[in-house]
Amino acid sequence: MGQFRCYWQKVLKCVCSTCICLVLLFVFLGIMVCSSMNKATLQAPINSAQSHHFLASGSFQSKKFASLPKTFWRLHEGSFWNQLQAAIDRYFNPILNPQNSITALKNKDIYESVLKLSFLEATNLDSMRRKFEQLPQQMQDFVSHMNQRNYPVILHPTNATCGAGAATEKEPPLLLLAIKSTELNFKNREAIRQTWGQVGWVATRRKNSSRKQEIGGYIRRVFLIGKENPQDSGGDVSELLRTEGQNYGDIVQWNFSDTFFNLTLKDVLFWKWFSRHCSQTRFVFKGDDDVFVNMPNMMTYLLEQLEKPHAEHTINEFMVGDVIGGALPNRVNQSKYFVPESFYSGLYPTYAGGGGVLYSGQMAKNLQEISGRVHLFPIDDVFVGMCMARLNINPIHHPGFLTFDFPDNENEKPCAYHMILLVHKRSPMQLIELWDKVSKTQKECWHVPLRVSDK
Repeated sequence: MGQFRCYWQKVLKCVCSTCICLVLLFVFLGIMVCSSMNKATLQAPINSAQSHHFLASGSFQSKKFASLPKTFWRLHEGSFWNQLQAAIDRYFNPILNPQNSITALKNKDIYESVLKLSFLEATNLDSMRRKFEQLPQQMQDFVSHMNQRNYPVILHPTNATCGAGAATEKEPPLLLLAIKSTELNFKNREAIRQTWGQVGWVATRRKNSSRKQEIGGYIRRVFLIGKENPQDSGGDVSELLRTEGQNYGDIVQWNFSDTFFNLTLKDVLFWKWFSRHCSQTRFVFKGDDDVFVNMPNMMTYLLEQLEKPHAEHTINEFMVGDVIGGALPNRVNQSKYFVPESFYSGLYPTYAGGGGVLYSGQMAKNLQEISGRVHLFPIDDVFVGMCMARLNINPIHHPGFLTFDFPDNENEKPCAYHMILLVHKRSPMQLIELWDKVSKTQKECWHVPLRVSDK
């Protein structure tokens, strides 16, 4: 009997041990499977290529979601402009306010009313009024009218709706030169008209070898101007400008004060004007009236873009220039670019330097549309970068745009000005001298390539 009992005890121990091992094995496997599933769930939102879900920025504080860069969060801190823009971004957020987003897609006119409403609501807050009172006087002047975007046109191009051009144009313009100028800068405008800013047919640096014909396109020109204060300019020059506009047909003037911080207004008003009068123009060059442009190079570059695969789609998102990324706002009081922390916090978005930039006609229309969702900013090229960021498009950098002049002594090379698209800054006399020099050395420098790197 004792042996029989001992035998069954051994059997039970063997069976129980086996069962316990199996249970532990299943528990271990279950833990591993759950852990793996949980890990995959946590990683899914981070990898946008695998995830089909949109995470509204700032909606989650949980550790389950990837942290966002601190520079992004600074956009939503309490600086004056940031707070104004945060209200707009929340209003049109497709997750938080889907109905607002749908309405905006159907009716763009809603942008203006929402901008005004957000501005009034924010500036009625005691905290915002205190921030406004702490701003420098120049910034206060800007804020006092930053909500105004509708200014009447005083002068409009004569004989042509889309700027000065050739009367014998056989096809839509390839390029519109939109040059920011002021009432007093007549010498700058005249130098541009005589040199790189000539309108009509302009040839590229290429030729059709089979037909031995020049390849090129038509160019139009317009100068973008506001109003000078007669007390600051020493007199009223409006009649002189009117006569100039009648003679050349290339002046667009709006009735707003032509200050440095109002250069952003020129962009916004120009996009609106372009969308109405220049819808067939393929490209826009927007620049200052103190730049030198190698126009044959620019025309060659543009036609090359049109010849690229799928150009009909990529050109819609085309912008190229001297691209600046991760820039800090200028905090030096004496600088004209000074933007205090109380007005704007965080880094600037990626933007193309305002001395000169190229973009497609469709991009001009896209900017005109999206700019209605961005509060005006006192630095014009940064404002364009803000609009581009909301279009989710990055400008393309090209080393041929020298908005900060040549590096080192590169300009002393014989063919230096044949290797660029643009250089900033040059006086009216220098523009004429450079144009003459480039014209005389065109044959010997014909095959010199564009700059391909920055030093």
